[in-house]
Amino acid sequence: MLTGILYSLAALGYVLIFKASGVFNFAQGTMVLFAPLTLVELMETGVPFPIAFILTISVMIALAMLIECSMLRRLVNQDGMILFMATIGLSFILEGSSQII
Repeated sequence: MLTGILYSLAALGYVLIFKASGVFNFAQGTMVLFAPLTLVELMETGVPFPIAFILTISVMIALAMLIECSMLRRLVNQDGMILFMATIGLSFILEGSSQII
């Protein structure tokens, strides 16, 4: 049941981003994975769970704002192939940075 809830939250994220900006963000799945990896890494370094949870939320908000301001805002109403390539590239960048963590 919990898996279904997580899938529905990820699907809602796709829909909300697409409806709000007109951009289908293929990097959304990587961002969904980036949050728990950040939380686990903070907890492994000795940060208590409540503080790690708040820091993770802060990191994800900052990451989302950075991505939206630096890339996605400029791509609204662009050709579909440009959007596809940009969000796939963003996914690769986030995957590489999550492996560093």
